[in-house]
Amino acid sequence: MLGFGYKRAARVGDLILKEISQMILRGEVKDPRISSVVLTGIDLADDLSFARVFFTVMDGDRVNSEDVLAGLESASGFIKRELSKRLHLKKIPNLRFEFDSSLNEGWKIERLLKEVKGE
Repeated sequence: MLGFGYKRAARVGDLILKEISQMILRGEVKDPRISSVVLTGIDLADDLSFARVFFTVMDGDRVNSEDVLAGLESASGFIKRELSKRLHLKKIPNLRFEFDSSLNEGWKIERLLKEVKGE
């Protein structure tokens, strides 16, 4: 057992995030819209019934985040079935994917700072 402050939902959330990331990385999810996806976090309900999975897009200038979201949503049934095979939990949470714009905003700020510094 881990420390007292570490909730089961956090441990299970980490496992779910790792498994989904590996599915995408290995190309097990065949949808080409999600080829440049990076999962950034997960928020899992304490009763493990619902998970918000946050993602960003590596090539945000050329890839529309709404298309990526549609790809992830269409693959969510497959992802949920695979999670149930791999994690052996009584219940696999319902998955909702949400775009995390914080990394893209950070990259834009960094680019602007470099431009200002170069001038």
